[in-house]
Amino acid sequence: MYGWPVPPPSTLALFCAASLALAVVPGPAVTYVVARSVEQGRRAGLLSVLGVCTGGLVHVTAATAGLSALLASSASAFTVVKLVGAAYLIAIGLMRIFGRADDNPGEPVPVPRSRVYVQGVVVNVLNPKTALFFLAFLPQFVQPHGWPVAAQVVILGCIFVVIAGTSDSVYAIAAASLARRMRASARAERIKRWFTGGIFVALGATAAVAKRAH
Repeated sequence: MYGWPVPPPSTLALFCAASLALAVVPGPAVTYVVARSVEQGRRAGLLSVLGVCTGGLVHVTAATAGLSALLASSASAFTVVKLVGAAYLIAIGLMRIFGRADDNPGEPVPVPRSRVYVQGVVVNVLNPKTALFFLAFLPQFVQPHGWPVAAQVVILGCIFVVIAGTSDSVYAIAAASLARRMRASARAERIKRWFTGGIFVALGATAAVAKRAH
């Protein structure tokens, strides 16, 4: 039995490498963070990362409690979470596309920090694919003869959230830097508004048609 609720060093290194590979591939969380960074700047992007990470910790807790197994086994539960999350994303996108034009296209749109953070949490929590990911990925690195499974899942889940959060932060900073060059005209602002709103709508549509893993 190991004295710490993590796999042996070689297995832990493999877990970190696999987690990094999964984190850097653009998915819903990365797309959301990039959209916020483009729309509202680096600070909003990093707040979105914090919200997404918090949502990830919620999924770690749910996986530990067995709630992820419910989503995996219950078609009804999966569908409800999926549709609520999809509707939320589409609503954000439509409000961005058809909202009032910005008075000053040279500056990011001011949005309360709490709203940016909470939206990041909600977007990740209402993504059932994230729950199923934790359910399928983490158990592969749990040691059956080590510490209790729940403790191992919590530690591994937190490690993954840290790795993913670091990767997402890089995306946020890069996207905000590139977007700064777009804030030069009203036309660029309209393109940016349709681009970011379209991302949210596309994310919602993707979530709506997601199928439950077997």
